[in-house]
Amino acid sequence: MSKGDEPFRDALDAATRHAREWLESQPTRHVGPRTTAGELEAVFGGPMPDDGLPASDVIDYLAANAEPGLMAMPSGRFFGWVIGGTLPAAMAADWLVSAWDQNSFLRAATPATAAIEAAAGQWFLDLLGLPEAADVGFVTGATMANFAGLSAARWRILEKAGWDVNSDGLTGAPAIRCLVGQERHDSIDLALRYLGLGKPIVVPSDRQGRIDAAELDCALDRTLGAASGSPAPLLVCLQAGNVHSGAFDPFQQAITVAKAHGAWVHVDGAFGLWAAAVPELAGLTAGLDLADSWATDAHKTLNVPYDCGIVALRDAEALQAAMSVNPSYMIRDAAQAADPFQLVPELSRRARGVPVWAALKSLGRNGVAAQVRNLVSRASQLAQQLSGLDGAEVLNDVGYTQVSLAFGDDATTRAVTARIIADGLVWMSGSRWQGRDVLRISVSNWTTDDGDVEAAVAAVRTALAAVRG
Repeated sequence: MSKGDEPFRDALDAATRHAREWLESQPTRHVGPRTTAGELEAVFGGPMPDDGLPASDVIDYLAANAEPGLMAMPSGRFFGWVIGGTLPAAMAADWLVSAWDQNSFLRAATPATAAIEAAAGQWFLDLLGLPEAADVGFVTGATMANFAGLSAARWRILEKAGWDVNSDGLTGAPAIRCLVGQERHDSIDLALRYLGLGKPIVVPSDRQGRIDAAELDCALDRTLGAASGSPAPLLVCLQAGNVHSGAFDPFQQAITVAKAHGAWVHVDGAFGLWAAAVPELAGLTAGLDLADSWATDAHKTLNVPYDCGIVALRDAEALQAAMSVNPSYMIRDAAQAADPFQLVPELSRRARGVPVWAALKSLGRNGVAAQVRNLVSRASQLAQQLSGLDGAEVLNDVGYTQVSLAFGDDATTRAVTARIIADGLVWMSGSRWQGRDVLRISVSNWTTDDGDVEAAVAAVRTALAAVRG
């Protein structure tokens, strides 16, 4: 017999208190963690206890001891990697998802979460100008969104070549040639490896990391020419948002070229796909809708909690063929819309599309555009002010949310980056781009404001002076 809410009250009250304390600390706390995983293993590990603790005591222990090892990723002063914060409605919805405890795999079993995710998917397509009839799946992140999209591509292009990969596997199958830009994200290579497709053919990119459409045309010609007269299954992966420059591939030209050669086109838009929601950024995403599949992360630019990636497929049959299974215990109506489990790699899954719905419902079309617009504006503001520092060089054309800086030689850039992280006023990650060490700034948090920009500029100025001094 269910015990109702009584066993949960103290633990949930404790979790609420600690969550509020954590959020209240964001404006002033040291951004980086103050201890290491190795040190905390002794706190959380040791021998397995013989007797347990009350749930609220467990939460108190967890929060108190984890706090020094947490990164202030929700802070407006966090500019590392490409990680967003969390919108209030999305966070609260995610709490409800955990409380509801729904395994959202069948429409008949969990109609509420299935309907919410379906609505979120339709809003997503409409917001970004993608085909209305596309199927949308909610996965763990951009890596699995790329995996799902490319799984569908593999199934369809081999099916067109007369090969059933679901029945016959890859042994003896026609070789799929995948072409990518020189500066694609590594998650594309990872997804291709998961799928047994090996290393891709690399096409040169320009100085901002955009694939060269003319070079793509030549590479596709060479690939077809090397196929000994038989049609070669072709796959082209493009990018919306380079992690160092924020640049977008020229979709109109590149997709036209790819389609002329019979290729499937997949777009990795982990954080850049959301630019399509902003009218004045239309030039970045022109032609995006001509692709066959799209992948993004909702926890980046949209700012929903981890973990939530989104995959969209023009070819709904291909996605379902690649992802779906039909065990006897899953009784479903084939005439209905696809069940959630048919669109993603998992059977057991939380209703991760619910926070996406909450974010979109709370923002509306205009709010999403304003949020993305603010991120772009803050990146431009940072680039302008940082370029005025003596010895600082902005290496990219700042047209979206990324800024890459260098400070003369690589050793100085690395030292400035390390000093910024150690000081803890802001967090910016080091990287290497086009043969140079860089300080990479990603503006991804909806809370980042003028004060955060001022703090970031001050942190860089102080670190640079300290290194030179």
